[in-house]
Amino acid sequence: MKYLVLESSAAAASCALLEGDKVLGEWYLNIPQTHSQTLLPMAEGLLAACGASPAGLDFFAVTRGPGSFTGLRIAMAAVKGMAMAAGKPCVGVSTLEALARNLTGFAGTAAAVMDARCGQVYAALFSLGSGGVERISPDEALSIGELSARLAQLEKPVFLVGDGAQLCYNKILEEKGEAPWLRLAPPHLRYQRAAAAGAAALAAWERGEAVDCGALEPVYLRLPQAQRELLKKQSGAAPEKGSRL
Repeated sequence: MKYLVLESSAAAASCALLEGDKVLGEWYLNIPQTHSQTLLPMAEGLLAACGASPAGLDFFAVTRGPGSFTGLRIAMAAVKGMAMAAGKPCVGVSTLEALARNLTGFAGTAAAVMDARCGQVYAALFSLGSGGVERISPDEALSIGELSARLAQLEKPVFLVGDGAQLCYNKILEEKGEAPWLRLAPPHLRYQRAAAAGAAALAAWERGEAVDCGALEPVYLRLPQAQRELLKKQSGAAPEKGSRL
């Protein structure tokens, strides 16, 4: 079972080629270039380096959200295009589940968090232990205050993982003064990685969740900014600042 995974839901971009649960190769970039410039060349280079081709893969996978609207669309369009050309199925996985799978082998609770701007984070909670990674809560858009209240009730320790981890950690410590049960995931495991998304994709494939490329859709959790601004304008509210597109 060989498959290619693309991930560009936030600032970093990565691609990984896996065979079963073995990572054959992964390319990762976190540089100030747009994903439209970096993602496909990375995928092409990785396949060439591994001696693989799209036609020889069993399926393609991608994180479907939440995350940057533009970043999600770039990776999804790339996967849909390659899958259509090769006649292969696709698997879409939660970005937050993929983040939690960075912490496979840890014991406690993973709080996968992404900065959603506008005072919110995208978040989901997962149990970590000998049984692997098991979901506790659905993917949601929450305020950091709401998230903090939920974390205080969970099995300890709680590991914050994702591009919103440092933000949440700082805010919660500012609010509580101290929280010895709250920990940041190590820097090399903190951010979105295609290899971890691959672990989630393999589990989804084994559950029979592969779809035709035409049925693959992003999951945003919030309305696009243009729609939010229109609704605010119609209601007379002030425009949002710092929105994530």
